[in-house]
Parts: sequence; structure tokens; C-alpha cells
Amino acid sequence: MALSEALKQEIQAGYRAFLAKRELRPRLGQRQMIGAIASSLGRAENHDGDAANYEPPICVVEAGTGTGKTLAYLLATLPIARALKKTVVVATGTVSLQSQLVERDIPDLLAATGWHYKFALAKGRGRYLCNIKLEQCLDAAGARDAGQFLFEDEMLFSPDRRTLDLIGELGKAFEVGAWNGDRDSWPDAIADSTWRALTVDRRQCAGHRCRKIHECSFFQARNALDEADCIVANHDLVMADLALGGGVILPDPAQTIYVFDEAHRLADITLRHFGAAAPLLGTVQWLEQVHKGLAVARKGATSDPTICHLMDLANHAVDDALRELRLSAPLWRDQLDALLPAGADHYRFPNGDIGELNRDRAGRLANLFSALDSRLSALSEELESALENPHHALPRVDLEQLFQVTGNWLGRCESVSDLWFQMAAADEEGRTPRARWLTPDDSGQDVVVSVSPISAADLLRQSLWQRCFAAVAASATLRALGTFERFAATTGLPRHATTLAVPGAFDYSSAAVLAVPDIGADGSDASAHTDALIERLATLISPNEGTLVLFSSRRQMETVAEALEETITAPLLVQGQYSHGEVIRRHRETVDGGEGSVIFGLASFAEGLDLPGDYCRHVVIAKLPFAVPDSPLQAAQAEWLESRGLNPFRAMTLPDTSLRLIQACGRLLRSEQDSGRVTILDRRLVTKFYGKQLLDSLPPFRREIG
Repeated sequence: MALSEALKQEIQAGYRAFLAKRELRPRLGQRQMIGAIASSLGRAENHDGDAANYEPPICVVEAGTGTGKTLAYLLATLPIARALKKTVVVATGTVSLQSQLVERDIPDLLAATGWHYKFALAKGRGRYLCNIKLEQCLDAAGARDAGQFLFEDEMLFSPDRRTLDLIGELGKAFEVGAWNGDRDSWPDAIADSTWRALTVDRRQCAGHRCRKIHECSFFQARNALDEADCIVANHDLVMADLALGGGVILPDPAQTIYVFDEAHRLADITLRHFGAAAPLLGTVQWLEQVHKGLAVARKGATSDPTICHLMDLANHAVDDALRELRLSAPLWRDQLDALLPAGADHYRFPNGDIGELNRDRAGRLANLFSALDSRLSALSEELESALENPHHALPRVDLEQLFQVTGNWLGRCESVSDLWFQMAAADEEGRTPRARWLTPDDSGQDVVVSVSPISAADLLRQSLWQRCFAAVAASATLRALGTFERFAATTGLPRHATTLAVPGAFDYSSAAVLAVPDIGADGSDASAHTDALIERLATLISPNEGTLVLFSSRRQMETVAEALEETITAPLLVQGQYSHGEVIRRHRETVDGGEGSVIFGLASFAEGLDLPGDYCRHVVIAKLPFAVPDSPLQAAQAEWLESRGLNPFRAMTLPDTSLRLIQACGRLLRSEQDSGRVTILDRRLVTKFYGKQLLDSLPPFRREIG
């Protein structure tokens, strides 16, 4: 359908109403973004996205900080999605942006426009309390206190007193309605080890068979999705849904208009979801625990012959997998010892080819873990059915616990099975190969086997771009070296996708200075560069303002911090000294008190960090953020590019460095009122052939090149 006049008017009226309500002026970049998205979606034909002749419209927009891209994509997508009877799924890269959308951005838009859209927040099951697990934890703790456990390893849960108090507090708050069971809505941090005892994954959840489903916070949140016009999720949840085939957690892709905010993360998150890794001896120990667990569980299940028989079959499959893994684990260990280069922390198989002998070994393990997966699945299904029988011979609480434990085993078994199938598979001729590598664990006794696709392009093309009804990808940084080529290559963007870079809201030349002083060394000589930083950095930092210093190496950061601890007169906060949130809190508190404060940070502080105004008047980039060259995945990607006749530095390393450098510079100006300077202490920007390309891709700050 072409975009109707009525839809155009609705979008325009909504924009005018929002601006009037907030007393804002229209922004050129924002208007261009609204128009580009509306035009792209307006080309969607009014039929299902899986039709043979349908090309889902895809719009990619780079919109700098201050553009107001959230408002732009909401204004354009919501009315069009309603007209097409589709659901909007907004996927963010961070939980903080997810919360901002639900708690502020969407309500503000609806209040200003008078529009009526239902929206819901979608999170993974693991973000919500499981009522059954809460009950089990409290019961187990009570049994321990009563001396009912004879052996420590029989205890599924062994909390200390502080943890028990917290769990009791959580339970009471949930019972009286003071807390909704969402981990992120609890005011204090909950340790991962504690939370794991209180939640479940999809294999451990009995769903409608659960006796507490009507109290379940996850299903209450999930029910809201069915009625929502707009669902706010995150990239991980969308990828998890697509990995399951789509339409399992979120709406069917063919009925969905996806909006990927912070879309520069899309390729990396996709690779993380489709890779696999497992320790060999760790898996042996896990299988031994499963064997023991099944044997103990069988003694308590003798009143149900079917469950006992399925447990016996599962244990036979455990024995088979254990036997083969015990035989092959030393062979993988010996191979790693023979192949591991001196000083290296992993061995990567060239071109992902592990050889016929290794493929045979991996194939046998894949088949055995697949057989175990089938046995555990059958046991899980039988236990799930038993939960429907109120008169079952086994006590309900025992069935629930056994079902959850079996689901836990099943989840790990599926992961290990997937690993060995990917290790055993011969990569197809002409297709992007997988990276495969071996890593000794920290103890030096175990070997971690890893496999990963080296490109997300095929995965996203098949699971997302070809299956969605439509999609929008937006971020402040999508272009590398001035083009969308790198983003298109890493994400498999179809040729018919439209791309647009809209102007940001800042007057860069008036607001900030970009300085590249000559400190007598560049980042290619780590030792000389570190010495130069120690000598010059203190003179560049004002003790009276907020400063962010970004490093590419933790070792260099810590060395410089130790050397300058007494020299820098402003309070110095070093990443790792405190949590990320605590560093920011202390920094803001100091600046609010009228003093200067300095943060030393790594890559995680170079992206997404929001320190407006006086909180950050100076960004210092110690070194050009080239990727660490010994990453097995990046080495495999470079090898693959070379095999295709491409230069990895030009095709991958340089564009990725450009993106990271733009993101780092983006920490300075966060609002139209901000001002300050960016200082880059790496002369390669001036002396190397690629320096001009990197400089020209940065915002048009006033420049001071020393």
C-alpha cells in the first residue's frame, strides 16, 4: 500500500502536537527520519510477509545524538502498523533504554498526541520470579535448619543467613503486591547466584500446568503482549525468539514491524546467540552429577513405573555419553598441548577445519548427546503430564522439583549437543565458514571447545530480513568511514533496503574542539606510548571539570592510573575500582559539589554513557580503538576476508575502529547546550595513511592538530 493521505496527516498532526506540548521546535534530522521511515513502511503490500513476491521494506537510519530518533520512529511506525494490523516490536540494546521507552518516551508521546495505543514490556523468563522456586528455596532452607539433610551434595539450595533474609523479604513483598516479581524493579541489586535459585528457563516452566500460574509475574507480563500494539523488547530477546523459529516468545515475524534501536549492536548479539562452547572435563563432571541425580530421583519414584523406566533410559544415555567423552577429552587435551603456540591463550583451527578425525569424534559425541536429549525430553514430557494429575502417586512438590531439575539438565544437554553438531558439520562450499577453537581453562586442566559463525549476515538474512513484515534499524553510529557498507556486510542487509544519515542537532564547530597534540609517541609502541601518557596526561586534565579518559587496554589504564594517582589533583575513578553504576554516581556527586572529577574507563564507558553538561567537558581518547588482534573470532573473520581477496584491515579493522572512535567522541556532546573538547593522544591520526579517513568520519568539530 502507498502511504495514504490520512496516515500522513495523522503522523504530521501527532508531531505538531508533541512539539507544542513540549514547547520544542521541529528538527530537520528528526523530520527527515520520520519521512524516511513512513515512506519505507508505506511501500509495504497488504499481505503476509511470507508471500513469494514480497520484499519486506527495511529502513536504516543513522541519527546522531540529539536528533530525537525515539520520537521519530514511534511517530512513523505506530499509525502505519495499526493501519496494516501489525504489531510494532521495538528492540533496544540495553535494559536502561528499554525502561526509558516504557516509563517515559511512549507515555509522553501518547499524552501529547492523545493517541491510544497499548504497549507492553517484554523480557525473558529469567528476569521474573518463579513462585514455585521461591517456595522450594524457603522449604529447603527450613529443612536444612531442621537437620533433615544428611549430605551437603543432596542440597539443591544452601544460602547464607543474609541471602535467606533477602529471599524472605522478596517473598513478603510479592505476596502483598508491593513487588511484581520483576528482578529489575527491585530497588536493590540481587546477586546472580541468588536470582538463579528463584527463576526458571522455558524448559523448567510447567506453564498452564503450574499450580501457581495465576500468580505468575512472567505470565501476567506475557499476557499483556497479546493485546499490545507496541512491544518493547531487547535485542537478546528478539534473537532468542528468532533462534527458536520466531513467533515463540514474540509475535510471528510476518506480523511484526521491528524497530532496532542501537542497531550497531545487532551483528554481535546475533553471533552470540548462534555460537556454542563447553568445557570437556566440566561436561564430564556435569554428566556424573546427572547420573547421580537420576539414581537418587529413581529411588523416590518407584510408585510410577513409567517415570522409572524413562529415568533408566536417560541414565543409559548418560553412561554412553560419559564413556565417549572420557575417551575423547584427553585426545582434545593432547591436541591442544601440541598445537597451542607459545604465549597464546587459544588454538584456532585454520579456516574452521578441524579435520576428518576430529569431525568423527565430534560426530559421535553429537549423536550421543542428541540421544540423551531425546531421553531427557521424554522424561520431561512425562513429568509435565503427571503435573496435570491431581491424584498422581508422587507428591506434587516432588514432581515439580523433578520437572525443574530435568528441565535444567535438558537445557544444558541441548547446548552441548548443538556444540558438537556444529563442530562435526562440514561447512558448505561457498558459504561463510564457522570459527572453531580450543582454549585451556584458567586451571590449565580443562579444555573449552568453542564454535561460532563468523558472520551474522546469513543468519539475519534468513531469520529476520526475509521473514519480517518490515523493519527499521536506527542508531547514532551506523556508518563507518562515511558509508553504510560495513553495517550492510555484517548484518546481511538486503539490497532493496533504504539507508539514510540525517543531520544531528548539534553545531559541532561551535560547541567543541578536537585536538590531536604531539606527545612524542603513538599507539603502535605500547611502552613508549604509556610513558608519554604518564608524562603528558596530567597537564591536559583540568582539576576543575568533569573528564572522561578512555583506554583500549586495561593494563595501560591501570599503569597510567597508578603512576598519576598523586599527580592528578581531581578525584580519580578507575573502572574496576567500583561497579559501573557506582563510578558514575561518585563522579556526578563530586561534580554536583562544584569540583572536578576524572574517570578512567575502557570500551564499556565509550558507548552509551550519558554524562551531559558539566559532568563531561573533556573526553580524552588515549589510543585509537583498534580491536585486539588475537580474538579467535576476529582472526577467523580476517582469514575469511583474505580468502575472498579482500584486505582485512581495510574491510574490517579500519571501519570497526572508525565506529568505535565515533562512539567515543560521542560521549562529549549529549545535549544542544553542551560544549567542551575531545583530545586524541595517538599521532597515527596524522602520520598514517588511514588517519585522514578516520578524522574525516568524525563529527565536524573545530580541529587543533599539533
